[in-house]
Amino acid sequence: MLGPPIPTDRTSSLELVRITEAAAISAAHWMGHGDNNRADEAAVEAMRRAMDEVAFHGTVVIGEGERDEAPMLYIGEKVGRGEGPEVDIAVDPLEGTNPVAKGRSNALATIAVSEKGGLLHAPDTYMEKLVVGKPAAGKVDLDRPVAENLRIIAKSLSRDVDDLTVVILDRPRHAELIAEVRAAGARIKLIEDGDLMAAISVAVAGTNVHAVMGTGGAPEGVLAAAALKCLGAEILGRLKFRSDEERARAKKMGVVDDGRIYRTNDLASGKDVRFVATGVTDGDLLQGVRFFAGGARTHSVLMDRRLGKLRFIDTTHFEDPANPPVVRL
Repeated sequence: MLGPPIPTDRTSSLELVRITEAAAISAAHWMGHGDNNRADEAAVEAMRRAMDEVAFHGTVVIGEGERDEAPMLYIGEKVGRGEGPEVDIAVDPLEGTNPVAKGRSNALATIAVSEKGGLLHAPDTYMEKLVVGKPAAGKVDLDRPVAENLRIIAKSLSRDVDDLTVVILDRPRHAELIAEVRAAGARIKLIEDGDLMAAISVAVAGTNVHAVMGTGGAPEGVLAAAALKCLGAEILGRLKFRSDEERARAKKMGVVDDGRIYRTNDLASGKDVRFVATGVTDGDLLQGVRFFAGGARTHSVLMDRRLGKLRFIDTTHFEDPANPPVVRL
């Protein structure tokens, strides 16, 4: 038997998958409509409804904002059926609103779950990030020059630097970083939005992504850490506040602006961490939602730190279970 026995003291992983599937299907109906807000609202509402059916006492620690900013999935909201284990939950009902609105790749619905206190209550601010796969974990550092980190990554993979592909958000703030990566000889994949899928792709061989560099959202950094912890990969992060108001909100959440570098286990410290993502549009790792007469098909990934398992889940959803449609391979 591979891995430990299936625990009986926690929520079924398939219930977690149903949460992201519901959000992905609802958001996917808005693909290409050019309306970021409607796609996001659809995902949030579907995810929240799905959580009402799940057997846990959940507390949202990363969500759609504070209570006065978000009607549901706000930080501190209690979710679930009110039975089962107490867990902390980090969600991004739609990672990639722009890709959905424009019909582009790598949009997904995500959730991370851990025992109480197992996920950092990251403030809604920026985070400087460096993501590497398992071979380079523990060897790179945010304070090292970009070229040195790239040499370390290349050596860990038995490659040359010019064989590496680095994902960077295409933003003016990254002009200097892009120049440094190019000068070092590595290749660059610039993305418009959403560095979470890129971070996960780093940890999976065959995606041709070897590092993520640059500044993105801090909440997404925690979600990435949950996934990377399950895979033995690493994220390094440092908070980058944009205003005194953000610093004050972070302090209120118990996060001090001391310039520290957070590592994977700082962001996702839990022993029972699970991460689930369902593709909304086609991407590097997951297929997007596919609709057909009488149903839809989803593609999800489930990572389970405690059991040491990763599952890709291909699900066909019937609109009328009593009258199922023709199913294709």
